[in-house]
Amino acid sequence: MMNDLFAGPTEPLGDGALLLRGFADAPAADLFAAVERIAAAAPFRHLVTPGGFRMSVAMTNCGAYGWVSDRKGYRYDPLDPESGRPWPDMPPLFAGLAARAAERAGYGNFASDVCLVNCYTPGTRLTLHQDRDEGDFAQPIVSISLGLPATFLWGGLQRSDRARRLPLFHGDVVVWGGPSRLRFHGIAPLKEGSHPLTGERRLNLTFRRAR
Repeated sequence: MMNDLFAGPTEPLGDGALLLRGFADAPAADLFAAVERIAAAAPFRHLVTPGGFRMSVAMTNCGAYGWVSDRKGYRYDPLDPESGRPWPDMPPLFAGLAARAAERAGYGNFASDVCLVNCYTPGTRLTLHQDRDEGDFAQPIVSISLGLPATFLWGGLQRSDRARRLPLFHGDVVVWGGPSRLRFHGIAPLKEGSHPLTGERRLNLTFRRAR
C-alpha cells in the first residue's frame, strides 16, 4: 500500500473515468516478471476476429477466465483454447494493484477475475472498440501500461464521436466505469522505441470482471 503514496497526479477523463499517472511505477519490474511467467504457461498469440481478420496485437490471459476471439465470436472462456487447460492463476500482485487503482478512482471492492495482457510492438494498434463482453457493466475496467509509450484513443459512447489522443507512459493506469463504462477506446499505431524493462514492446494489463 505504501507504493501507492508515490503515484503521480490524477487526470479526470470524464464522468467515472480517471488517469492515474505513475500509479504502477514502483511494482513495474515485478509486474513484468509475472507477465513473463504467465506467457511461459500461456504463450502470446494473435487472435482472429469473427470476421476472419488476424489481430495485430498479441494477447494472453490470466485469472479464472480469459478473453478469446475466433470465427465463433468474442467471449470469455475458463480454458485456454490452445492448450485446453485453465489459464494461469492471477498473481496476488495483479489483483491487489487493480483493486487499489479502482478504489482510487471511486470503485470500491473491485475483484477482477480476468487479466487480458496485450503485447504491442512498433506499428501495432488497437482500433476503437467497447468492452461489452462482461456480465456486469457496473464493474469498472482497470488498464495498466508497461514499457513503450502509447497514444490512448479515448472516444465517446458512439463510434462516430471524436476521440481524444492521450499519451500513456510506463506505469500509468486508466480506470473507467459508471457513465464512461461503455466509451469507445483504442491505441494508435505504436511508435518505434526501446524501453529498459520491456525492450521494443508495450505491455498492457487490462483487468475486468467477466462474471
